[in-house]
Amino acid sequence: MTATAYSTMWDLDVFFKDGSGSVEFDQHLQETREHINSFFNQIHNWQLSNSAADAAEISEIIELFQQTAKKVRQAGAFVSCLQAQNTEDKKAKDLRGATTELSAAFQNALTAFDQKLASLKQSVWDQIITDKSLVELSFVLNERREKAAEKLSQEEETVINALAVDGYHGWGQMYDVIVGNINIPYTENGETKTLSVGQAANKFSSPDRELRKEVFDNWEKAWNRQSDYLSKTLNHLGGFRLNVYKVRGWNDFLKEPLDLNRMKKETLDTMWEVISNNKAPLVKYLERKAQLLGLEKLSWYDLDAPLSKSEMKLSYQQGAEFILEQFAHFGEEMTAFSKKAFEEKWIEAEDRPGKAPGGFHTYFPESSQSRIFMTYSGTPSNVSTLAHELGHGFHTYAMRDLHLLNRNYAMNVAETASTFAEMIVADAAVKNAGSEEEKLALLEDKVQRSVTLLMNIHARFLFETRFYEERKQGNVSTESLNEIMEAAQKEAYANALDEYHPSFWASKLHFFITGVPFYNFPYTFGYLFSLGIYAEALKEGKGYEEKYIALLKDTASMSVEDLAMKHLNADLTKPEFWESAVQLCIDDVEEFLALTENE
Repeated sequence: MTATAYSTMWDLDVFFKDGSGSVEFDQHLQETREHINSFFNQIHNWQLSNSAADAAEISEIIELFQQTAKKVRQAGAFVSCLQAQNTEDKKAKDLRGATTELSAAFQNALTAFDQKLASLKQSVWDQIITDKSLVELSFVLNERREKAAEKLSQEEETVINALAVDGYHGWGQMYDVIVGNINIPYTENGETKTLSVGQAANKFSSPDRELRKEVFDNWEKAWNRQSDYLSKTLNHLGGFRLNVYKVRGWNDFLKEPLDLNRMKKETLDTMWEVISNNKAPLVKYLERKAQLLGLEKLSWYDLDAPLSKSEMKLSYQQGAEFILEQFAHFGEEMTAFSKKAFEEKWIEAEDRPGKAPGGFHTYFPESSQSRIFMTYSGTPSNVSTLAHELGHGFHTYAMRDLHLLNRNYAMNVAETASTFAEMIVADAAVKNAGSEEEKLALLEDKVQRSVTLLMNIHARFLFETRFYEERKQGNVSTESLNEIMEAAQKEAYANALDEYHPSFWASKLHFFITGVPFYNFPYTFGYLFSLGIYAEALKEGKGYEEKYIALLKDTASMSVEDLAMKHLNADLTKPEFWESAVQLCIDDVEEFLALTENE
C-alpha cells in the first residue's frame, strides 16, 4: 500500500493561478494572439520560388507553427478544465469564446500555409520533401497538401473559418450553456435532492430499480424541457457542416470523419457488418440479465444495473492503487506515468454538484502535463473510466519526443490506447475477484462495455447517419429526432429492450462537439482494434510495452490500415480481423452465460 493519499481534485494553478480570473492567463491569451500574428505574417511574406529552396522557408514556418500551436492548445485545455469543473463559471464561458476566436485565427493561418504547400509543383515538392529537416514529416505534409487541394481557395476557407466562430462553434457553446442549467431531481429517504447530469448518470448503476426509474424519468423530462433549444442547436450545427461540404463539392458527409480518422470507408463498412452479424450473443446476455433481475425485458435504465444487491464500492484511493498495481504487470512506463498523474494532482474526480457530465483527457503542451476529468463515485465502471482516461494520457506521453506535427493522432487510435488501458484493469479485476458474486459482477462490467461499444455506439452512428440524411432536406423536428433515435436504438439493440431512450440525442454531448464530426464510430474501432493489440500483449507478457509504445508513436503518421499491417500484420478491410476481435467479446458473454446458467 502506498503512503501517498491521492487527491480527488486537480491542480490548475500550476498553469495559471486564480482560475477564470487569472491575470496570468490573460497574458497568455495576449501572447498567443501575438504568436498567431507572427505565424500568419511569416506565411503571408513567404514568396514561393517553386524550387527546392522553398524547403528552408517551410522549415522556419513549421518551427513557428510548433510554438504557436502549443500556446493555442494550452489555452484551450485550460478553459476546457475550467468549464468542466464548474458549469456555473460564467467567466470561463467568456474565455471559451476568446479561445475559439484564437483557434479560428490560427486555423486561417494554417489554411494559408496549406494552400501554399498545395500550389507547389509536384516535381518541386518531391525534392522539397526529401530535405533532412522535413523528411520525418513527409506523411503529415503530404496529407495537408492533399486536403488543401480538396478545399476551396484560401480566401473562401478563411471566410468559412470566420463565420464558424459564431455560426458554428457558437452553437456548440450554446449546448454547454443549456446543459449547465439542467439539474435532475430525485428522492432519497423522503428528501428531494438535486443532481448534476454527471451525478445523475451515476445513479443508473444503482441496485435500486425504483431509484433508477425515478432518475431516468426525471432525466427524460429535464432533457425534453430543453429539447426545442437542443434540436435547434443540433440542426444549426448539422446545417453549417452540410453547407460547407456542399460548397467544397463533397457529397458524402462521412468523407470528413473518415479523412480525420485516416480510415477507409471499406474498413468502416466491414467493421459494422461484422458487428451486425454477431449481435445474437449480446442479445442472449441482455435476456439473461433481465431474467436475473426478475424482468421480462430490460429497459434502458436497467442496462447498467448491478446484479448484486450489495453495491461494490472502491474508494478513489483503492481504485487508484488497483489501477497502478495492474499497470505494473504490463510495463514500467505506463505505471510511472499514471503514478505521476495521481501524485501531482492531474485528476479531477470529486463527486460534487456543478460539474459537467462525462470524462475526458486533455493535454497542456507547454507544460508537458495531462489533466483528467471525471466524477468518481466508487463503482467498477468508475474505475474503468479512470483507467480509460489514463490510457489517453499515456498515449500522449509516449509521443512526447516527436515533432508536434507527428503527434496529432486521430480519435479512433486515441480510443485504442484508452481502451487498452481499461482492458488491463478489467481483466485483472475479474481474475482477482474474491468471490463468485464479485467475479460475476466484474465480468458483467466487461460485457457491458461490449454492449456499449457494439450496440450503444452503433445506435449513435445510425442516428447521426440518418439525421444528416434528413437534414439535407431541411430542419429536423424534435419529434423526428426522438423517432430517429429510438429507431436507431431498436436496430442497434436488436429489439432486446422494453423501453428506450428517445431523448438520448439531446443528452449526449458527442453530437454537439464542433471539433470532430461523427464522434462515435472511432470508439468502436478503438475498442476492437485494442483487442487485437491486447491479444498480442497477453502472448508476449511484460516485454510487450516497448512494441506497444512503438505502435503508439506511429499513430499520427500513417493510415490505420497501414498501422495495423505494420504492427499486427492485419488487413482491416477484410472481415477476419474484426471477427477475431468480436469473438473475444463473445467469449466474455459465453463465460457470463455459463456462470449464470443455474441462477
